Amino acid sequence: MPTRPRKPTDPPEARGPGEGEEEPIEILEVVGVDEATGAVKEEAARGTSAPGMKPAAPGSDDGARERLLEEALREKDRFYDLLLRKQAEFENYRKRTERERDETGAVAARDVLKRLLPVLDNMERALKTGEGSRDPLRQGIELVHQQFLDLLRKEGIQPIDALGSAFDPRLHEAVEVLDVAGFEPDVVLEEMQRGYTHNDRLLRPALVKVSSGKGPKERRGRKAGEDT
Repeated sequence: MPTRPRKPTDPPEARGPGEGEEEPIEILEVVGVDEATGAVKEEAARGTSAPGMKPAAPGSDDGARERLLEEALREKDRFYDLLLRKQAEFENYRKRTERERDETGAVAARDVLKRLLPVLDNMERALKTGEGSRDPLRQGIELVHQQFLDLLRKEGIQPIDALGSAFDPRLHEAVEVLDVAGFEPDVVLEEMQRGYTHNDRLLRPALVKVSSGKGPKERRGRKAGEDT
């Protein structure tokens, strides 16, 4: 059936569902995304501030970190100096302890060795009484005496050669002064008891008789002059 032409005064024709209509486009606003480039804005990447919080001032975090770093470095230097002092104190304590231990051991060793010297003196007196004898007993004493001397030498003990030397108060102890002609003053004429050193330190002084430097006549003449 032919349709008649529509007049301007005719009401609009009803359209069926979906006929000639376009679906509405929903525009969503993406917060923090640049519409032109699609990049995330810097403000969105950092996130929004909590309500009531002021944005941090530029450089404030860097300043706090620098202060913390400086404080940590000062603490490190302080503890390092403390460590060095403690190490030095411990090293000094160790050396002092070792020195005291060595000195204590040396004193104890000298005391024991000094107690053995009278035994050596008696052996030497026994050898002098039977000098020149071929007695087997004397030969045995000589052997023991030599072994004893070797042992003392290994321990650092050396006899003092006093006879004929000048009197030395650091090594000798004078028990008598003799008027013997032909000798200068303070010459060791006789050794009453042999002296010994231990590692170059005096263990026992030698008991000696020394010369006065005056002959018997000179001494008697001086006494006679003093009496007159």
